[in-house]
Amino acid sequence: MSKLFKRTTVTAALIYANGPIHIGHIAGCYLPADIYVRYLRATGQDVKFISGTDEHGVPITIKAKKEGVTPQEVVDKYYGIIKDSFEEFGISFDIYSRTSNKVHHDMSQDIFKNIYDKGQFVEETTEQYYDEKAQTFLADRYIIGTCPKCGNENAYGDQCERCGSTLSPTELINPRSALSGEKPVMKETKNWYLPLDVMQPALEKYVESHPEWKTNVMGQVKSWLNDGLKPRAMTRDLDWGIKVPLPDTEGKVMYVWFDAPIGYISMTKELTEDWEKYWKDEDTRLVHFIGKDNIVFHCLIFPAMCMADGRFILADNVPANEFMNLEGDKISTSRNWAVWLHEYLREFEGKQDILRYVLAASAPETKDSDFTWSDFQIRNNSELVGIFGNFINRAVVLTEKNFESKVPKQGALNDYDKQVLATLADMPAKIGDSIANFRFREALALMMDVARLGNKYLADTEPWKVIKTDVERTGTILNIGLQIAANLSIVAEPFLPFTAEKIRTILNTEAFGWSEAGRADLLAEGQAVTNVGLLFEKVEDATVAAQVQKLEDAKQQNLLAGKEVTPLKEEIQYDDFAKMDIRIGTIIEAEKVAKSKKLLKLKIEDGIKQRTILSGIGEHFQPENIIGQQVSFLANLAPRKMMGMESEGMILMAEDKDGSLAFVQPSKKVWDGGTVA
Repeated sequence: MSKLFKRTTVTAALIYANGPIHIGHIAGCYLPADIYVRYLRATGQDVKFISGTDEHGVPITIKAKKEGVTPQEVVDKYYGIIKDSFEEFGISFDIYSRTSNKVHHDMSQDIFKNIYDKGQFVEETTEQYYDEKAQTFLADRYIIGTCPKCGNENAYGDQCERCGSTLSPTELINPRSALSGEKPVMKETKNWYLPLDVMQPALEKYVESHPEWKTNVMGQVKSWLNDGLKPRAMTRDLDWGIKVPLPDTEGKVMYVWFDAPIGYISMTKELTEDWEKYWKDEDTRLVHFIGKDNIVFHCLIFPAMCMADGRFILADNVPANEFMNLEGDKISTSRNWAVWLHEYLREFEGKQDILRYVLAASAPETKDSDFTWSDFQIRNNSELVGIFGNFINRAVVLTEKNFESKVPKQGALNDYDKQVLATLADMPAKIGDSIANFRFREALALMMDVARLGNKYLADTEPWKVIKTDVERTGTILNIGLQIAANLSIVAEPFLPFTAEKIRTILNTEAFGWSEAGRADLLAEGQAVTNVGLLFEKVEDATVAAQVQKLEDAKQQNLLAGKEVTPLKEEIQYDDFAKMDIRIGTIIEAEKVAKSKKLLKLKIEDGIKQRTILSGIGEHFQPENIIGQQVSFLANLAPRKMMGMESEGMILMAEDKDGSLAFVQPSKKVWDGGTVA
């Protein structure tokens, strides 16, 4: 950042209000944005942190159809879940709003009309996909087909979620309608296009003026520019969205990627009366935090919209992250292969900072990364408990034990003390520089180095031994240890805000500004120290195993959901079926067959006699639990020897999709020997 700005507007991607949020969303943009904003606030800068839910996209209408409710009911439900989850997790938005609000509709229509009045749109009648069975034009997300880039057979008309490529519907191979499953046809419709091809030179100049952008961002943007930009429709034929503010446009709404980024502006207007300085003043720095699937929209399409409108600043940086995977597999909402934030907050109550730490430590800053519950446990137990928490606990307990829980006097410093304090003084600037340049993993590691410095200092100086011979020296050691702890309350706050607050409670101090970090006199002699217990607790093996099992259960459910019914056998004649004598009987005895896992020996009362049937259901039922059970059995099956015993028939069973068995039995009790016809 070469230019000095007076203020900063920070946005985090507007997430579709069609489901809860998962760790991929958090690691992708919300946590990095929060770390950055908390740092800017600590340095005393004027910053506004803006986000909300995107409530107009086709994913909303798809969810509504799936759940049998209205789109408004869908967005109302998930807006509350998402907003509450963010708040509890400590994502410190200045406002978290929604694009269904009137202020957003008004602003979107104002910007659209302004661009239209300036002659910046191109009005075209083109052929677009139409579902003849559903009798509706198909928005991009209602068209599914094979991705031309990676071969994914379930790519959407605007994007492939497997490879992340941005697509147009006509690029899909073998397209089909998500509504009816039918192959769509092309039909004429009128829409308004943003002529990105004409605007490409201006967009290239804009992109080239920011060589500091991350390589993953610049690579994707340059690829689009090298391929040559094409006009993109800014309107759609839908009944859910912001109405196009032009005559004779019934049934036309704005393309979701036209109105969604305008949400950043309209939400700022909701937040403050002087909103314009955060969007129109050249002394304002605009930073968009997003995931890699939104790079093109924030680096090319939204800037093109702002250029066409002419009233708004362009983003100075777009520090997009790549994707976070889960246990080696792509996070998927549809497959429930995710760690959902609202569930984590219930199952790990009060442990927000553990997840914040782990996600920041493994953030997908330049390439995809992987979250595992094993890594979660190791990082917590080894780093947060073993290093960070251990240092704070040592310093507090030793002060409590030897100095009546009061900060001791800092006496004469030896060379090692001076060396440690000099190192401490240099650390905040290094951490801040990494945060300011969007290197959050690096910044987190540097923050942990402060805790390591404190841990090593106490280990090297051994105050628990020195106290036996030199109380004054011990006081100096613990004073320095507590000063390091006070510094941690500053430099850890962007990453671990709940932990930083606990440290301030322990040290009985207010929040310090970032400019005060590095000092060795933050705490006054005699200041009270309160032992509130351990900052972090170990995550046990059983806890991790339960989370892994939860994912395995979800995977199994997905496999079962995709399982198809066994194909029918070849056709038979009625006479073939009529040869089978199927009867109802009651199990009066049951026992396991020795040396067999599967076989049970059943004695059946069939109304004529008691017969023995050997059945391979031993892995599904306990013998004592099925006595008295009425069953259907094939009575005229020729007897056969099994395990040295003769079986006189076959029990009929139904197999569920998960392989479990159920008895085929009458809906009410009937007499033994009753026939099944």
